[in-house]
Amino acid sequence: MAGEESSFIDEARIYVRAGNGGDGAMSFRREKFVAYGGPDGGDGGRGGDILVRATHNLNTLGGFRHTMHFRADQGGSGAGAKKHGKRGADLTIDVPVGTVISDEHGVLADLTKDGQVVPVARAGKGGLGNVHFATSTNRAPRMRRKGEPGEERWLTLELKSLGDVGFVGEPNAGKSSLLAAMSAAKPEIAPYPFTTIAPNLGVAVVADVPMVVVDIPGLIRGAHTGVGLGDRFLRHVERARILVHVLDLAEADPMASYTMIRDELREFDPLLLEKPRLVALNKIDLPEARDKVEALRRSFADDEELRTYAVSALTGEGVTELLAAIRLHLDEIPAEEAVVEEPTVRSYRLRPEDAGFTVEKTPEGFTVRGWAVERVVLTADLETDEGIADLQKRLERLGLFKDLERGGVKPGDMVQIGTFELEWT
Repeated sequence: MAGEESSFIDEARIYVRAGNGGDGAMSFRREKFVAYGGPDGGDGGRGGDILVRATHNLNTLGGFRHTMHFRADQGGSGAGAKKHGKRGADLTIDVPVGTVISDEHGVLADLTKDGQVVPVARAGKGGLGNVHFATSTNRAPRMRRKGEPGEERWLTLELKSLGDVGFVGEPNAGKSSLLAAMSAAKPEIAPYPFTTIAPNLGVAVVADVPMVVVDIPGLIRGAHTGVGLGDRFLRHVERARILVHVLDLAEADPMASYTMIRDELREFDPLLLEKPRLVALNKIDLPEARDKVEALRRSFADDEELRTYAVSALTGEGVTELLAAIRLHLDEIPAEEAVVEEPTVRSYRLRPEDAGFTVEKTPEGFTVRGWAVERVVLTADLETDEGIADLQKRLERLGLFKDLERGGVKPGDMVQIGTFELEWT
C-alpha cells in the first residue's frame, strides 16, 4: 500500500480484485515401457485473496488518495505429472484502527482492534486437470476446467476515530489548546475559525492510566447537514465513551453556544446525548470570563447529569480537576461497551441466493443471470468437444435447459450467460 500522506483523509473509495484461479492442465503420461499411461494433468492453483488489516501505525486514509486499485496474484496453471499450479499470494491492505468497510450492499466490517484482519474479496478456485475426468469408458479424457475468476468490488472506507474522550465545541473554543494542556499532543493552534481541519488525538495520563482524547474540529450551526464539513467531523465523536463540551467564556453568550452544539449532536445522532457529558468552562484566565462562571453553573444546575469545570488551557488552572473527573467517569464505563460489534463479513459467492439463477426473454433470445450458472460457463473448456459436452451436462443438472424450454426457446436462439453467448441447437 502507498505510504501515509501528511494530510488527514477520513474517507476513501478503493477497487479490489482477488486473483483468478489457475487453469487445470490437459496432459497425458508418456513413459517408455508404460502402456496406456493415462491422463496426468494437474489442477490450477487458487488465486490470492484480498484482506484488510487494521493497524495503530496509521491514523489517516490519505494513502488511498493516489493508490485506489488493488489486485491480488493469480493462481498458477496446472501441469503434467499431476503438478498443481502455484497458489496466488494474498494481498493485505493496511488501514487505521476505527475504519468501517462498506460496499453497495452495506457494512462489511468494522475494524476496531489493532491487528484485526477481514477478507474483502475471495480468490477464484483453481480449475481441474484432466486427471479428474478419467472413467472406465473414457481413459483418455481430452478436457479440463478453467480457473474461477476472483471477486471484484468497489469499497468505501470510512474512518471513525477511536477515543475515550471527545472534545466538542465551536471554533476558537480552545479545544486544541486544552488537548495540548492535558496531553502530549501538539495540535496546530491559532486564533481563527477552522484552524483544526482534522481530528487531533492525544494521550493524557491520570494516575499512570492513559486515556485517548479526540479534539473534534470546530462545529457550527448546520454541522449535521454538512455545513463546514461538520457531518464528516461528527463521525469521529460517535465512538467516544464520554463527551466534553468546551465553552469559550470570552464569547458574549457561551450558553447559546452550548445549546447550538447540543442540538447539532442530537440531529446527527440522538444517542450521542445519552453519553456521559462534562462541560469545560474555558479561558478563566481572562478577568471578564471568570465573572461568568457562577452564572453559567446556575444555568446548568437543572441538569443533574452535567458537571461544570472552570479551566484555563493557557495557565493549566482547573485542568487537573477536569482530568480526574474524566477518569472517574471512564472507570464507570467498561471499554468494551464502546466497541462496535463486527458484522459477519459477507461474500458474494457464499450467500444462499447465489445458488439460483434467472431466465429472461429478450428480442435476441434469452439472458441468464446467476453465479451458479455463470461459474459453469466461466470454468468450461470450450476448445474441445468433450469440454463442450461437459458444459452441457453441468447446465442440464442445474435445471437450465428445462427453464429455457418452458420459456419457449427455439433452435437458433441466442442464450447469453454472463459475457458468453451460446446458440441453442
